[in-house]
This record gives sequence, structure tokens and C-alpha cells, in this order.
Amino acid sequence: MRILQVTTVSNDVLEAVNLLLPQLSTSSKPLDLNGLSRIVEDLASTLFIAKDDDESILGMLTLVEVRIPTGYRVIIEDVVVDSAGRGKGVGEALVNAALEKARQDGCSAVELTSRPSREAANRLYLRMGFKPRETNVYRYVFD
Repeated sequence: MRILQVTTVSNDVLEAVNLLLPQLSTSSKPLDLNGLSRIVEDLASTLFIAKDDDESILGMLTLVEVRIPTGYRVIIEDVVVDSAGRGKGVGEALVNAALEKARQDGCSAVELTSRPSREAANRLYLRMGFKPRETNVYRYVFD
């Protein structure tokens, strides 16, 4: 297995991302090449993919870097491992790659959120050293 930063958009990556999205969120809509290009070209985000030895994509993760007046925040988003790749260390490898990039970029802490129903993911994050924070997460939805 290899972890790669996506720097160019291809139909293979687009197809894999669109196969992974429903495993992450049932409300996510498929991306087109333009939508994926916007993510890959955005300087504030880094898309990582995990590829198996046969070049199939096993999972993905997005690292988002935000500079705000109170400091430099790095957030891991949209971690998903294909159902066929679960239990093989794919999620951990993706998170480690993101943590290493954040460290290289000078970040002192990385945050992520995970739904309570994603029990295996939550166990992984705790095992890797993430600590729960006492916080409220709010969402405003536009009609």
C-alpha cells in the first residue's frame, strides 16, 4: 500500500473518490472533474489517497489548513476507507501521512471530528493519540 498526495486530477481518481463518498456520507453528491480539480488545486487542502499494490484506491483523506487571527489550524476531514480495505491499516496510514505533512508545515496540533456511530474510526483516533475535546459543533444549513 502507498499513500499519495493527489496533485493532478484523473478519471481514475475521480471514479475512486465517487465510489468512496457514499461510504462516508449518504448525502454526498458525486464530484465531476471540475469539482475534484477545485479541491486538488486549492492551496488550503491536500487530498491523500491510499493505493493498493494493484493500483486500486483503498481510501482517502483531506487535510485542510486554515490561517486565522488566533493561529494556524489544521483539520483532517473526509477520512474514508473502502469496505474492502478496512482492518488493513489503511486509515492509520492515511492519518499518519496527514500528520506528517502538518508537522512539516509547522503545525502544533491537528483536529478532526468523527460521528459517534463510526466506532472503528473513533477507536483508531484514540489509539493514535488524538484526545477528545469538549466542544459543541454547530451547522447552519442553507435552504
